[in-house]
Amino acid sequence: MNHELLTRMQQLRLTGMQRAFEGILSTKNYELLSNDECLNLLLQAEWEDRENKKISRNLQNARFRYRASMEEVDFNHPRNLDKNQFMRLADCNFINKAENVIITGPTGVGKSYLASAIGHQACRMGYKVIYFNTQKLFSLLKMSKADESYLKETKKIEKQQLLILDDFGLQPLDAQTRMMLLEVLEDRHGLKSTLISTQLPITNWYEIIGDSTVADAILDRMLEKAARIELKGESLRKRKKD
Repeated sequence: MNHELLTRMQQLRLTGMQRAFEGILSTKNYELLSNDECLNLLLQAEWEDRENKKISRNLQNARFRYRASMEEVDFNHPRNLDKNQFMRLADCNFINKAENVIITGPTGVGKSYLASAIGHQACRMGYKVIYFNTQKLFSLLKMSKADESYLKETKKIEKQQLLILDDFGLQPLDAQTRMMLLEVLEDRHGLKSTLISTQLPITNWYEIIGDSTVADAILDRMLEKAARIELKGESLRKRKKD
């Protein structure tokens, strides 16, 4: 009977339940468990297994450049990082509200790490996240225009509950690029969250976007409901070298 149950679990792909039942049988704990207790243990094991697989899929699909976690964020280095403000993002309620996050600051102060930490946290809480170096995203979208897969790529981005655009503004935007950025943000406006990390103060975005009308539209969609983290200070990399 036990062999048949394990076979059925395997056929139904109840891997968490199967491993838990094998563990119970190997230790002979089933003799000490009531039917209700055994069923509850098996169901809990299956639920946890599916949740862990979901998190793994989310992290894999997000394609993060960095491994990062909220627990390992350094709040001691003087870089104008408000711990209370940052940790309020840990519950990811801003995603439920379709709010945005903008992280600005000079090079080396940890903008990309903070963005990735928020993204990893969102994945662990079951949200769909995708991470892009901004220039690589623009290159991808330009190539998709050429092979007619542009709508497919933008729809994929639109479905993500959190879009992370890292290193925004390293190069000025041309006419095609700024319109693609506006389209991506328009698709998400009021529906999904976007996180942008950049060395540029927001007041300099007009210059890098290159068209005041389009810049107005982009800023309007990003700033309407956004948490802003404005980092300052010396590079963390420089401190590590010292």
